[in-house]
Amino acid sequence: MFRFSRSAVMTASILFAGSGLASSLAHAQTAGGGSGWFVPKTTQAPVHAPVRAARPMAPAPEQMSDGDEGENSSRPPPVLPQPPIPPSPELPKAAPPPAVVMGIISVADVMRQSMAGQQVERELGGRRDSLARDAQRAQGGWRDEQQKLQASAKNMTAEQIQSQERSLQSRVMTAQRQFRDRNRIIQEAAQVALGQIERELVQVIQHVASSHGMNLVLHSEQVALHVDGQDITNEVAKQLNVVLPKVYIPAANEDPEVLAKSGKMPTAAAPAETSAPADAH
Repeated sequence: MFRFSRSAVMTASILFAGSGLASSLAHAQTAGGGSGWFVPKTTQAPVHAPVRAARPMAPAPEQMSDGDEGENSSRPPPVLPQPPIPPSPELPKAAPPPAVVMGIISVADVMRQSMAGQQVERELGGRRDSLARDAQRAQGGWRDEQQKLQASAKNMTAEQIQSQERSLQSRVMTAQRQFRDRNRIIQEAAQVALGQIERELVQVIQHVASSHGMNLVLHSEQVALHVDGQDITNEVAKQLNVVLPKVYIPAANEDPEVLAKSGKMPTAAAPAETSAPADAH
């Protein structure tokens, strides 16, 4: 029976499809600032908590003195007990495995040719860029408010300054939570979409390989040399586009976790199925 490693395909497909998407999603968190979200500085001198003296830690092996190392190196290796183990019996002769008929595939190239993969990058890439723009715009607004507060601080009492600082800090923290939540939803939507491609891709690879009588398919990155006819990348990509030209992507205002808990997670075929009753009216 032909068996295929689904985990290998999943790893390769997620690594490719996630490389541009995940790295760009991280850009949304750092847009407008080199080291993360902007947090306004306070005009008052910060109050530092008392610093407790740290207890000395035992030195790590690599931090021990030369004397210790020399002492340890002069010790003979320890003699440890070796309990007996049961002997491994000989096994009867079994039928040899079938002769290898090998194929190779580049999952990265399949994902590049996949119409569903392009749909995921196009849709979620737009949401990612929108998140980055909103985060950058918000950071600029926070900086402006902080500068105005600093400029007017000389005409305000200490209580007024602290009150406005707390108000600004509260709004900053609320916005940051919202940005992180939006980023999470984008990432989870990508997992939902890419999961559909990955599951379908495993089936397509199995069927294409079986049609050629192949019983071993390796990633092209693992193969240094092959002959014509062993690479099934383009054939798999073509068949994948036939059976899965698009996937279901949760809407921007839908939380994938809420959808999953509701038990009503739609599939790529759901829109066509649900449109029939509407047409009947």
